[in-house]
Amino acid sequence: MNAKTYSVRESEIERRWYVVDATDETLGRLASRIARVLEGKHKPTYQPNLDSGDHVVVLNAAKIAVTSDKLESKLYSRHSGYPQGFKQETLGHLLARRPEEVIRRAVKGMLPHNRLGTQQLRKLKIYAGSDHPHQAQRPEPLA
Repeated sequence: MNAKTYSVRESEIERRWYVVDATDETLGRLASRIARVLEGKHKPTYQPNLDSGDHVVVLNAAKIAVTSDKLESKLYSRHSGYPQGFKQETLGHLLARRPEEVIRRAVKGMLPHNRLGTQQLRKLKIYAGSDHPHQAQRPEPLA
């Protein structure tokens, strides 16, 4: 009987590419599916201290759906660090200005808040339209 625990090495990790169409998808549900793949939790070799996740390409970010009145009520806040540097923006305004940023922020909030989460977020590619430059990687549709 073998009582040793298998631990995957960084060199043994196989990264795949997935493509997701965000048309009429709910923002939070889509973000949680993406975060799960970026972290690698869909693989049997998942380890919380290693980045074993896959790459995800999101298309049609401008056509994302949100429930209830979140377009007017959900606020994104930031501060520049200077006096009177507090800025707030609604989801509807940010979606019109930079639709990729809405999905990126939603996914970022579901990843670990450390260097590992930053490394995982780099594997996320978001595009407002339906074209992307990652044809050579042959991305598969995400189930």
